[in-house]
Amino acid sequence: MLRKIRITLAAVFFVGLALLLLDFTGTLHAWLGWMAKVQLLPAVLAVNVGVVVGLVVLTLVFGRIYCSVVCPLGVMQDVFAWLGKKSRKNRYTFSRELRWLRYAMLAVFVVALVAGVGSVVQLLAPYSAFGRIMAAIFQPLWMLANNALAAMAERMDSYAFYSVDVWMRSLPVLIVAVATLVLLFILAWRGGRTYCNTVCPVGTVLSLLARCSLFKVRFRADKCRDCSLCTKNCKASCIDFRSHKVDYSRCVVCGDCIDKCKFGALKYGIPLSSSPKKPTNNNDTTPSKSIEAPSGAVGGASTRRSFLLTSALLTTAALAQEGKKVDGGLAVLEKKQAPRRTTPLTPPGSLSAQNMAQRCTGCQLCVTECPNGVLRPSTDLMHLMQPTMSFERGYCRPECTRCSDVCPTGAIKPIDREEKTSIQIGHAQWYHWNCLPVKEGVEYGNCARHCPTGAITMVPLHPDDDLSPMIPSVNEALCIGCGACEHLCPVRPVSAIQVEGHEVHKHI
Repeated sequence: MLRKIRITLAAVFFVGLALLLLDFTGTLHAWLGWMAKVQLLPAVLAVNVGVVVGLVVLTLVFGRIYCSVVCPLGVMQDVFAWLGKKSRKNRYTFSRELRWLRYAMLAVFVVALVAGVGSVVQLLAPYSAFGRIMAAIFQPLWMLANNALAAMAERMDSYAFYSVDVWMRSLPVLIVAVATLVLLFILAWRGGRTYCNTVCPVGTVLSLLARCSLFKVRFRADKCRDCSLCTKNCKASCIDFRSHKVDYSRCVVCGDCIDKCKFGALKYGIPLSSSPKKPTNNNDTTPSKSIEAPSGAVGGASTRRSFLLTSALLTTAALAQEGKKVDGGLAVLEKKQAPRRTTPLTPPGSLSAQNMAQRCTGCQLCVTECPNGVLRPSTDLMHLMQPTMSFERGYCRPECTRCSDVCPTGAIKPIDREEKTSIQIGHAQWYHWNCLPVKEGVEYGNCARHCPTGAITMVPLHPDDDLSPMIPSVNEALCIGCGACEHLCPVRPVSAIQVEGHEVHKHI
């Protein structure tokens, strides 16, 4: 019963968090957003006292059940370990705790967290690892499946699905995500919970509490027959059947040992003050529609040949027209490229670059939820995988607060629409050498027309010349750094007007 309950709850958390990270519509956050906020590290960084106290009490009462139920990376390892069992059963052995490695990894993690070295924190944090795996590897596949359904729905004149752009946000993050997934698969396939009990800092912290938990897996030595099935099926390698001891610091209360014991020698509950000594001598498918010929094509063979020939010509013409790229005679547009910014842009609500560096775990939830394609993982080694802003695919719309709504760590504080319009995350800078009115003497003004705060006005290039072309002038006091001007500037590949970030955000 313990194992069935654990598997059911673990499946709920795993599927829920996976869907939350795969979702690109923003509709699931209202239902599943709480699952991200009850993860231990995000709760600590967000100073969510209620969640932290709840998880501490949960561990002190039931042991490290968090690792086998709530943590999605732990559940993923269980899935990999289950696949490994299919190839060879009874394959685990007891091993002693590698305390030096566990506490060394915890020390490195704490130092990196305090120092704001986000790349180290995100490589070790379990929820962050799960987030980048889902965001970098599986969300593009999820979106491609959605686009396939959208194409099918379009043929049936249905708008149940809509097509979305699938693009690579960051090649380095994709490489790290693939390497993490492969490493976890190998470790879990061969050794079960090796990552949890040697590398994971969250597991190490919980292990200190689990030693004192009220409910534990305990031996009844008088019933044990030394069959060793408990040890051979313990994916945490923490059961020594010879000495009838369980290393509670590594036990994740999965219940596999209890399920495999045929003699009732293992029970989960409150340990007894004294236990009896062991005696020394002992497919739904849709029918296809048939194509009927026109009423006039029911004559002889020549009529049928004429109908088939006409159909073939019309089909060929349609395909040729569909494959033809019509651009109105204009040149093919180059893709936008991100400019080199002296100070990277962080989302509204992040307060400052320092707050982002110290609180963000790089879980990629805000990146996957951004509807405008503005957020993407940073490639800076000190802040690898933390979100940064760029405006090649869109701009940060003043009415959108989705990233601040979903952030579970407090790296992006919750803000409303009114507050967002007054937060200055950066300011626009105009580069005259790249601007169309200066280069080609043409009137444009797209940046001024679409500025949501009215921070850009068009002024004459030469004030004394009435025929002088109009150029943009930026009022930095009004600019909030939304990037509308940079995104909508027609100059390519690098815009003539670019947004420079602020280390500390301002209110205007």
